[in-house]
Amino acid sequence: MKRENAVRTFQSGWYRRSRRAFLTDAAIAVGGTFLAACSDGTLTTTQSVTSNSRASGSTIGLIVGQSTDPFYKTLAKGARVEAAAQGVNLLVDGPAHFAAAEQIPIVKAMMKKNISVLIIAACSDTELIEPLRQVNDAGIKVISVDTFIGNGNYTNGPVTFPLAYIGSDNVAGGRIAGDVLIKSIGGRGKIYIQDTTPGTSSTAQRVQGCKQAVAATNGAVTLVGVDYNYHDIAKSTQETITVIQRVGDLAGIFGVNVGSAEGIAQGVKDANKFSEIKIASFDASSQAITDLRNGIVDILITQKPADMGRTAVDYAISAINGNTSAIKKLVHTGFVIINKGNIDTPATQAAIYIDN
Repeated sequence: MKRENAVRTFQSGWYRRSRRAFLTDAAIAVGGTFLAACSDGTLTTTQSVTSNSRASGSTIGLIVGQSTDPFYKTLAKGARVEAAAQGVNLLVDGPAHFAAAEQIPIVKAMMKKNISVLIIAACSDTELIEPLRQVNDAGIKVISVDTFIGNGNYTNGPVTFPLAYIGSDNVAGGRIAGDVLIKSIGGRGKIYIQDTTPGTSSTAQRVQGCKQAVAATNGAVTLVGVDYNYHDIAKSTQETITVIQRVGDLAGIFGVNVGSAEGIAQGVKDANKFSEIKIASFDASSQAITDLRNGIVDILITQKPADMGRTAVDYAISAINGNTSAIKKLVHTGFVIINKGNIDTPATQAAIYIDN
């Protein structure tokens, strides 16, 4: 696969370029800021959009999907920095495991802490609907970050009470990963996808996007299966080894998140297949970056969790201030695509997640 050493700015909707144009510069870093509302109602922004006049001293709650995950640690840090800058209090909590059963009691406890707005990365697009509806009915505004509930269409979908969904365009991200992976294996062969937990909106959309890329090859590339690792790196590793043993000519693997990235890389190493199997994964933990440097992983599609946290806090402040015109229902925060050619650029280094 050709390695590009560049960083390119892109806007929401950029993926509408032709497939040929995309593949010409696939596997480059992409990111940036789009400060105006798009025609489809989305807004891509990392800029503060509110005034904190009435919100000063208010309390905002943030519940992440998994407290130990580098992605969510980075998101929480972005939120904390913005809350401090805007003069509001931020309470951060989250389950030890990405599980709705662990997250729901945290939601109920957070409701009792005199918060004005709850920002949440819901662990299930269905199981969190009613608990969050209760939050909203109690007069606490709800903002989704990273994941959504219902189908994510808060304008006219089945669930409309959340003020906004702030996260990645995950279908586009999965399609990017699929296209880059397909190009890296020479445009034909067998690939495998590893997902996390059923009912996780963000990762389900990444799988959807990757499947679209496979379908576009008209049979030149085939998908041999999709497994769920339930955010367990050891399970991810074992599932990877099992697939490699079952599919002797496996050419590529797509992992949808941090745990998948690390588990898949370990499985390929354990099977001694890293010179034969290409890997594209979402997210950029320090271990994933190490695996990229060592040639185990070929491409990382990293998100902008700090921007998600920062924008969510800004939106929460807008809600407290009654400035609803500043709130868009859908905000896409962009990606940085990392390969060995651009791994040491400032933009790439800034995109790596924190581990503490």
